[in-house]
Amino acid sequence: MKKIILSGLAILCSISAFSQKTYLQAGKLVDVRNRKILTEQTIIVEDNKILSVNAGYQNGGNEDLIIDLKNSTVMPGLMDMHVHIEGETSPTRYADGFRLNEADVAFNSLGLAEKTIMAGFTTVRDLGGSGVNIALRDAINAGKVIGPRIYTAGKSIAPTGGHADPTNGVKRDLMRDPGADEGVINGPYQARKAVRQQVKFGADLIKVTATGGVLSVARDGSAPQFAQDELDAIVQTAKDFGIMVAAHAHGDEGMQRAIKAGVTSIEHGTMMSEETMDMMKEKGVWLVPTIVAGMSAAAFADIPGYYPPVVAEKARRIGPQIQGTFAKAYKKGVKIAFGTDAGVYPHGDNYREFVYMTEAGMPNLEAIQCATYTNAIFLGIEDKLGSIEAGKLADIIAVSGDPEQDIKVMKNVVFVMKEGAVIKQ
Repeated sequence: MKKIILSGLAILCSISAFSQKTYLQAGKLVDVRNRKILTEQTIIVEDNKILSVNAGYQNGGNEDLIIDLKNSTVMPGLMDMHVHIEGETSPTRYADGFRLNEADVAFNSLGLAEKTIMAGFTTVRDLGGSGVNIALRDAINAGKVIGPRIYTAGKSIAPTGGHADPTNGVKRDLMRDPGADEGVINGPYQARKAVRQQVKFGADLIKVTATGGVLSVARDGSAPQFAQDELDAIVQTAKDFGIMVAAHAHGDEGMQRAIKAGVTSIEHGTMMSEETMDMMKEKGVWLVPTIVAGMSAAAFADIPGYYPPVVAEKARRIGPQIQGTFAKAYKKGVKIAFGTDAGVYPHGDNYREFVYMTEAGMPNLEAIQCATYTNAIFLGIEDKLGSIEAGKLADIIAVSGDPEQDIKVMKNVVFVMKEGAVIKQ
């Protein structure tokens, strides 16, 4: 056997060079199905899959690789169901659209993707960008660059002047009249065309902005944006393609319209009423809370000049409400998928969502389950990912410390493996 503790790149090269098994000796292992911690376990990985999980510390043959994680807590690769991997918050964000070319956005996204996977998130759902997110997904899948597995919505769909209309806030001769190709629609006909166009571009799912938003340069952050027939057309067209629809929503009326249309998830859900929570339970609609985004936006709003005034006012008013809404929805039994809105805050700090969720009443191990096994169910990939079990893809991470006792140790990711390849050690 070979007992090796090397840099991530050296281990990746070692694993690639030989046909060998990898033995991960885990001091603690989170059983995410049953929300409990096992001790002294060995995970055997062959190629890109988990071969077995065994009690006790086991060694392989002379040709096998042993990775010592006896002082760590091991768990499945984490999943974030709401990120924007093309960009990141900054005081220059609103001017960047006039300065950065598509190639600049693409090169910047490489570092953000790497920060995400180094933080332990091996799978993400990207909910809206320029289309670079589709190319980045493909580059990661082809092994050209390092990053998480991406399920992307391509460009979000919005009405004229709504949240995700890319021409909001600019002078009139630059506003133009964007159409379905750019994800801006008016009426059911254009709604169907916009869905089909995103699928043509390569989107895995559809994102709609069912209400106004906080960070768009538009005055309202909560009013409904689509008529019911427009939402109905979007969701039905997506269902014809067999893909889900995620609905950004802060205001209650917009959420109810989206739920009636048949969306899979409500993103944020800030001003959700109990009536809407009951509708979500009845229809099986998921809530993706993104508490850290709300908290971060409110904090950035207090930095003079960080946001335009219209954005800062909304961020202060809307952002802090998300944690309380999450607490009510969770206690009421609404299905929760872990998601953070990374990009609204710096990528790589996704762990903060665990802190806010547990502060609001979710037990530590349930929060970890939410970001692993539950999210795999949400995506319909629980047969491949979401737990450390024989036959599943070897997406495995480790943190320094015991997250059952202190959820903040989710920040301390010391090991990342994606499909059997060691990314961080």
